[in-house]
Amino acid sequence: MLVVAKKTLAETKAVAHCPKPPQMEGYPMKEWTVEVYILDEAGKEKPARCFQKVVYNLHPSFESPVQTFHEPPFKCTNEGWGEFEMTIDCYTTEKGGKQSILHDLNFAEPTYENIHTIQFKNPSQALQAILRETGPLPTDEDRKARKVQDTTTKKKKTYDLEKMADVIPRLNEDDLLHIIQLIHDNKNDDTYIMNNPDAGEFSIDLYTMPDNLCRVMWEFLVRIT
Repeated sequence: MLVVAKKTLAETKAVAHCPKPPQMEGYPMKEWTVEVYILDEAGKEKPARCFQKVVYNLHPSFESPVQTFHEPPFKCTNEGWGEFEMTIDCYTTEKGGKQSILHDLNFAEPTYENIHTIQFKNPSQALQAILRETGPLPTDEDRKARKVQDTTTKKKKTYDLEKMADVIPRLNEDDLLHIIQLIHDNKNDDTYIMNNPDAGEFSIDLYTMPDNLCRVMWEFLVRIT
């Protein structure tokens, strides 16, 4: 199952007059600042902690045309006289994850805000937790429904997902590898798995597992604990 989390990104710009003499006749110098935020459900600006760095690709005439920032709000401040389009690359906390947006730098207004909808495909559990700081994810309602269904039918089942979630992280390496093998052997298309071997991370949403997988995992856990 492909999980896509959508968030609203805003990049804001503020312009002020710069006292330095103009470099081009008739074009006064400006000092401008661009910042990157995530908007919450109420439209309020929140720190974009889902990004580990933001790279601004400025006009090649700048002394430093590529500028990188690692802390929200990823504030980029420069001086100049000309308007131009820049690409802003926002790198997520996931390996290889990048969101690129186009920003039209102009001086028509002293401040303005550009809004973009960005998508995170199959974010890890850690990134999902960060994204939830600014509002629920599209899959949260489905997950909640599955959890309610599991709670109301728990007496009819021979397994307990909440107990599984408590026990599995405390297993030794061999037992964890066996659990992972059971998952691979019994999962279906709706089973949400994130596997990042480079980071040594494997995670699964237990509420997306088919009934047969839940049963075999539960039987194994009962046997070893």
